Amino acid sequence: MTRPTPPVDAPLELGEGARWLGDRFVVVDILAGVLYEVPGEPGAALKPLLRTEGLPLGAVAPLEGRPGHWIAAVGDGIAVLGPDAEPHWLARPEAGKRVRCRMNDGAVDHAGRFWAGSMAYDGTPGAGSLYRVEPDGTVVTALTGVGIANGPAFSPDGTLLYLADSARGTVNTYPLDPRTGALGTPELLIQVDSGSPDGMTVDDEGFVWIAVWGTARVLRVSPDGDIERTVHLPCRQPTSVAIGGPGGTRLLVTSAWYGLAEPTAADGAIWTGDVHVSAPPARPAVLRK
Repeated sequence: MTRPTPPVDAPLELGEGARWLGDRFVVVDILAGVLYEVPGEPGAALKPLLRTEGLPLGAVAPLEGRPGHWIAAVGDGIAVLGPDAEPHWLARPEAGKRVRCRMNDGAVDHAGRFWAGSMAYDGTPGAGSLYRVEPDGTVVTALTGVGIANGPAFSPDGTLLYLADSARGTVNTYPLDPRTGALGTPELLIQVDSGSPDGMTVDDEGFVWIAVWGTARVLRVSPDGDIERTVHLPCRQPTSVAIGGPGGTRLLVTSAWYGLAEPTAADGAIWTGDVHVSAPPARPAVLRK
């Protein structure tokens, strides 16, 4: 990979949710509640696509057949967001919990189901969950007892789900029934030696790319759990990764200045570089409701 360079000037407080949609990269600033399109020109400003006033925005996916509409892990639940950014709630499973929680990362599987995780604001162990949205709009609790749910990501054939628990420093592999969405018994893919695994993507060769918060690096991990490559970054808190862009082999990494006593211009920037491997675009969610 060539030395990563930041394509935009304005840093993100808590950048996340990097996705290549086939024609553009999008990212979110979670705590600000803004979805951005990333420009193709270095130094150009991010383009706001929508703002969820007062609600943290964890991740989005485009809705199949509904241009300008997104399914989103937002606030304390999962909602459809249109051009007006007003949430049309499918469910708010994190509302009213004893521990205050919010939605976090999310992604779409091969069948068009949106999966999204949650976390406690104060990091309470085991307070997070993982949810699955069926095409009819039903929201199913897939996992409980997660510390901070990040990812998820899926193997090229759609039969494995990868989920990071940032609080525990682990990424687990779950067998996934493509027909029903049911998860099997997890196996440990990797326990990081420092920092916390955060956002992930899977390339066309089946390797998992993991942003590691607190360690200024991104890992490329084989399906067997071996670290094939380490990408070192100028920012201290990488948060999510996507692969795409013109040519299809551009790695884009978001980062954050949130929680840093003395952030630099590198913290919160978006970094890119060529990794000479491709990945599928983010899939649209299927929602017939």
